[in-house]
Amino acid sequence: MKRHDDSFLRSALLASLVVALGAFSAGCAKQDRNGATAANPAPADHAGHEVAQDAVHEGAHDAAGGAAIDQLALDAGHKWATDPPLRAGMAAIHGAFDADHAAIDAGTLGDAQYEALAGRIDGAVQDIIRNCKLPPAADANLHYIIADLSRGAQEMRGGDPARTRREGAVRVHRALDAYGRFFDDPALGAATQLP
Repeated sequence: MKRHDDSFLRSALLASLVVALGAFSAGCAKQDRNGATAANPAPADHAGHEVAQDAVHEGAHDAAGGAAIDQLALDAGHKWATDPPLRAGMAAIHGAFDADHAAIDAGTLGDAQYEALAGRIDGAVQDIIRNCKLPPAADANLHYIIADLSRGAQEMRGGDPARTRREGAVRVHRALDAYGRFFDDPALGAATQLP
């Protein structure tokens, strides 16, 4: 019965995500006189995206066949702009991850340490969500990073029986790497690769 309930919940969350992202995308673009679409430069408020974020956290992108970061795109060939709250939050996540990186690589990080790291990641993600104000197109791409950070933290807590805690750490690592490749944050480049 629990497996059926989980499947139903995932399907419902995926449907919510599709609806929420569709509404979000419609609000992020506007048409000019010639019918071309342009990104709306007004800052986005992350608080309005909780439904989409919750659905992504529950694995909607995994159910669709991949990591959320697989959806990232550059801003016309350039990295997306960042703001101080985003840079501070990502630096906190990067620092927390780096502190445990060697133990993750060696396979010696214990369950309690994985859970503590997941808590630090979730705390920094919540700070980003509360304080970061980006233009809508940048914000939409940031949500892919946030989705994989949150999903990775869930997996590091043992929240997905189909994945190991280390696989959750790899998901977080890939999200950090993607952030460095897609967002303009001079303090953080691409992360060092996990083996």
